[in-house]
Amino acid sequence: MSSPAAVPSPDVERARWRAFAVCMGAGFMTLLDVSIVNVALPSIEASLGAGPSELQWIVAGYTLAFGLALVPAGRLGDVLGRRGAFVAGLVGFVVFSAACGLAKSAEMLAVMRLLQGLSAGVLNPQVIGLIQHLFHGHERGRAFGFYGAAIGISTATGPLLGGALIALFGATEGWRSVFLVNVPIGAVLVPLALRYLPRADGRRAGGRRAGGRRAGGLGIDVVGLALIAASVVCVMLPFIVAAEGPDRTPWWLVPVGLAVVGLLVVWERWTERAGRSPVVPSSLVRTPSFSFGAVVGTAYFAGFTGIFLVSTLYLQTGLGLTALQAGLVQTPFALLGAVSAARSGHLVQRFGRWTVVAGIVVMAAGIVGVDVVVGSTDGTRAAVMMSAWLALAGLGNGVVISPNQTLTLAEVPVAQGGTAGGLLQTTQRIGASVGVAVIASVFFTTRGRSPGGLAGGYGPALSVGLRVTLGLLAVAFVVALVDALRRRHEPVSPAGPPPA
Repeated sequence: MSSPAAVPSPDVERARWRAFAVCMGAGFMTLLDVSIVNVALPSIEASLGAGPSELQWIVAGYTLAFGLALVPAGRLGDVLGRRGAFVAGLVGFVVFSAACGLAKSAEMLAVMRLLQGLSAGVLNPQVIGLIQHLFHGHERGRAFGFYGAAIGISTATGPLLGGALIALFGATEGWRSVFLVNVPIGAVLVPLALRYLPRADGRRAGGRRAGGRRAGGLGIDVVGLALIAASVVCVMLPFIVAAEGPDRTPWWLVPVGLAVVGLLVVWERWTERAGRSPVVPSSLVRTPSFSFGAVVGTAYFAGFTGIFLVSTLYLQTGLGLTALQAGLVQTPFALLGAVSAARSGHLVQRFGRWTVVAGIVVMAAGIVGVDVVVGSTDGTRAAVMMSAWLALAGLGNGVVISPNQTLTLAEVPVAQGGTAGGLLQTTQRIGASVGVAVIASVFFTTRGRSPGGLAGGYGPALSVGLRVTLGLLAVAFVVALVDALRRRHEPVSPAGPPPA
């Protein structure tokens, strides 16, 4: 396949977009599983007799394994080739999805969810790396716009699709369809990936040439990978198990994780000085676009992801809606987000970081509207008005995620695309885990102190959770604003350098 910087022939153009469609399908499927399981938990509990601890691990284990695999998988894809890593992750995801759907016990389901998340974590950095390889210039912004739409749709439509499947297959065993639906989709995507994904994906320009044959013949920093894995586990695990009770949460792991990050920095510097290839090149960390973008993404995902958990609890338990009805209330968020995300590639080309700043403001306005509604209205009217404000929030969301991804990776060489994409997604997964834990914690604490009122006390609880979300969005806004001001004298060119 020709260089992404060259003017492509019609055949090459079609091949690129076919490869991109495969990436979109796989990325959507893996990200959908982050949220689709929430509405299936009552069905799992009834079918397998799962307790609170097992349910927590069924949900959170996927996120933990997902985040754990991202950076190592991104590095492996950069060095060994993204096509092979993509197919391996996709096959693993399909196999373990089937195992989840056929699980006979809650413990088996929790373990299979870990392996399913691990496979998703192998696959997703390759999607970012392949987009970096396949597209350049304004086309890259356009491609990331479509990918951002897929992220927004997958997150917001997960409860809707899960509710529809459970309604179709029954409340007791319907949860199995939530996992088994991945099998036929994956069976179609695997042969398409083998046919359309490029075999040459730029890795020779990076890992193998930059000292790639020196360390174990492949340039893989095993110690660096192990330190990253340890730091991710230490930081994410306490927030994942926080819902089990503060007395059982190992908060001491957080400072240990931060200490491991410090050790990682020292090790990576030593590795680079020794002439070997580190997992996270210092040039990547020193790239301002990447550093600012990673912080924006982390803070934004911390606020954005938790909305759907507490909103679903409010709609189903507080207002008494079915899983399907709760999903329908959140659907406008996905639809408007998809529309704005599809246009975000053009916006980011014209306005750069200001696109993200504006998106965060619109998103926050929608959340404020939801807060006002749940604090003053009840019943069906609350659900309808909430849906309208979520539509506005979705409009803003669509012009945050993909433009931020485009801007964050703008100055990253294609040869480091998988590593950079994996690191960016890892920080976002950590942000999401922390945000969900904090928002859920204040939600349940407020609900426990509220004897009744709007939606049986769930309205005030959701309001407090939404205010935490607004605080996290404020952090993302400030960092994005600082970056926009930093860039104000630079030409707007978020597409990045030509491929290495």
